[in-house]
Amino acid sequence: MPPIPSAAPARPVLRPGKPRFRHVFRPLAMLLALSLAIVAPAPAEAAPRIKDLVEIEGVRGNDLVGYGLVVGLAGSGDGIRNSPFTEEALVNLLERLGVNVSGESFRPRNVAAVIITATLPAFSRIGGRIDVTVSAIGDAKSLFGGTLVMTPLNAADGEIYAVAQGPIIAGGISAAGDAASAKIGVPTSGSIPGGARVEREIDFVFGEMPRIRLALREPDFTTAARIEAAINAALGTPVARMGDSGTVTLDLGLAGETPARLISLIENITVTPASKARVVIDQRSGTIVLGADVTISRVAVAQGRLSIRITERPLPSQPNPFADGETLVLPRTEIEISQGGDSRMAVVEGNVSLADLVDGLNALGVGPRDMIDILKAIKAAGALHAELLVQ
Repeated sequence: MPPIPSAAPARPVLRPGKPRFRHVFRPLAMLLALSLAIVAPAPAEAAPRIKDLVEIEGVRGNDLVGYGLVVGLAGSGDGIRNSPFTEEALVNLLERLGVNVSGESFRPRNVAAVIITATLPAFSRIGGRIDVTVSAIGDAKSLFGGTLVMTPLNAADGEIYAVAQGPIIAGGISAAGDAASAKIGVPTSGSIPGGARVEREIDFVFGEMPRIRLALREPDFTTAARIEAAINAALGTPVARMGDSGTVTLDLGLAGETPARLISLIENITVTPASKARVVIDQRSGTIVLGADVTISRVAVAQGRLSIRITERPLPSQPNPFADGETLVLPRTEIEISQGGDSRMAVVEGNVSLADLVDGLNALGVGPRDMIDILKAIKAAGALHAELLVQ
């Protein structure tokens, strides 16, 4: 098949005395470009992968915690009188290092007691490094510039799985004076990237599992069925079987692969999840998030802007000159109730899309705070067909 020639039109040969043809090809080229732009398909929305929708049984992290000391603070550490546990931990640390401080009285201000938390990832090996978070538990003002002294990290079984140590990265700033103080962020908490070294491994042999269960992060029967169908279609064998709305089981005997190899074959398969219709409201920040499947029945909404203003104007009452009396304060209160004159009623048609619902609410000229009340009222009226989550 010969190659398709270029779509660019050849330059016309103009005859003398007929310049009117010069302007014919420009509108034609613009019309052709517009036609191509309309015919060209829009890019499809990328579907998430199976690894983004499920958790694999046994492949999980383990929480670690430890108690330690941070040294090297510039006078922003714990007050020993308010945090006696800091002094006790410091004495024990010095004695283990061969320094006898029994009976000594010292009040260091550059030491702080902290709690260290971390997560031991799945398949962590001895010698690997993990990130840790350090948080003050006393009355320390800031951990900026401090160094965590070697601290063992324990799991729920009481065994030591990692040891943490290193300089702390604290992002907060705190400043105070005699009459004012300012604080940005949280200076009493920080992190140490790669600050803990793994000393013990989790006793878990992933390769000997007879079957693997995939746990959906958002349980849904439709999504689980789609994952089952996608895996079986990709492998050509009925390896996957949906157990319930939150579980899909993989039979390794039918797959003929090791668990790790099987997971690597299926984790990048794309599946379109079926999400529930939800409306999430954050009352503290006034944030409203509406899912794509939110629908409402036909409903009429009116929003009235009612404002109440209370003004206190106390008046002093003084006795006459040279009279025997005292000055009194007479209360004067003015209450004004008004309702905005631009209040309107809007009719939102039934079975509308998300964009129509937002446009219908915006037609009332209300802000996010008022929209929260309107959505609650629509839900109470039974016209909002979605799960309303208020945080």
